[in-house]
Amino acid sequence: MADIQNIPELLRSFRGETLPYRQVFDQLNASLPFAEAALVTSMPRGGLQIAQPPRLPENTTRVYSRDIHAHDKLTWQAFAHDRVLRARDAWPAGQFESSRFSQEYLQANGFAYAAAAPLRAPILDGYPGAIHLYRNSGQGSFQDEELGRLDEFARELDAATVRVRNARQPDQDNQSVDGRLHHHLPIRQFIFGPNLNPLVPQADPSVLDERLRSAIMDVARRRFEHMNGHESVGDRVSLPDDKGDLWNFRVVTYRSYPALADGPVVFFCLQPDCAGWSALRPADFAADPELSRLLPALKFMREQFHRGPTLVEIAKTVHLSPFHFHRRFTELLGITPKHFLLDCQIEQAKSELLARQKDLVKIATECGFAHQSHFTSRFKQATGLTPTRWRRMALEETAAMPSHN
Repeated sequence: MADIQNIPELLRSFRGETLPYRQVFDQLNASLPFAEAALVTSMPRGGLQIAQPPRLPENTTRVYSRDIHAHDKLTWQAFAHDRVLRARDAWPAGQFESSRFSQEYLQANGFAYAAAAPLRAPILDGYPGAIHLYRNSGQGSFQDEELGRLDEFARELDAATVRVRNARQPDQDNQSVDGRLHHHLPIRQFIFGPNLNPLVPQADPSVLDERLRSAIMDVARRRFEHMNGHESVGDRVSLPDDKGDLWNFRVVTYRSYPALADGPVVFFCLQPDCAGWSALRPADFAADPELSRLLPALKFMREQFHRGPTLVEIAKTVHLSPFHFHRRFTELLGITPKHFLLDCQIEQAKSELLARQKDLVKIATECGFAHQSHFTSRFKQATGLTPTRWRRMALEETAAMPSHN
């Protein structure tokens, strides 16, 4: 049996922008046998997505993303408790075998056993996930010592993922500037049950300031009070913090999400910044060809936002009709092309405002706005503040930061 110590060496030695998941999983299988592995990530659209490996049957990925993710208690429990779990230990005693995850996902694919280790942010910063291993009945259940090896592997994979993300976004090193351009949190989603109780301990809304936290709770309360007949409803909601600065969330209400609670559940997903979105690569979602196909459009939009590309132009870059592209882009990523373009405009405008080298007229023109008043109106709509007031607030925050000299 191969030594699992070879896996950290492989991950640590890798210096590219896309991890060689197939090679890593094959090497893991040599020291910790399994029938199949899957990398699962939470998503800004609310819910879970299988991202790796590329050899998974497409139908398996599609069924999971459409329905089974809402029954994947294994991933959410592994993350909530921050530990490796056998699948049957994620359900109350005696309930695993009758669960839809067991019957319609594991058994339907010929698996009898599963284990998962939590991952901090396998694809997008702030969106946790898990590495799953599956076994058939002849391979037997996972033993304690094997779970320890899986946990070791997950920690090395976390570290390698951070290195890959940093390699893709070398300009993110200036945290003092970056912190003024974007809203950063270790966990970017908050999930509530019908009693407004947080369902994931690591995502406690107490980390937010009082005004923002209160606004989130008010929206959640209204969503539970006005449930409609749809299985899930999602839209973009902008909520103010104590400074009046707006935070953009994708708010998704599920009538039923058994993996987390009995009854309805509301997700508040803080949207990634433009750099985070456009740093994604098609290979990141190798298990889902449809999602992979959409990702080059993000890079195109970030490069061309200043000239206002049309939906027809954008859809053409990924060889889809405008209607199909818009529908699937919004469904799979949780953001519309229009909002992504606006976010890119606002992010660039913020950077120019902080540089203090151009007047508002020139900033408006270079960021793709029709004129200064249009820029001011859209900026205030997006941030809750005028450009001048936002810059004053950001510079005051910088002045208040402790010196590291």
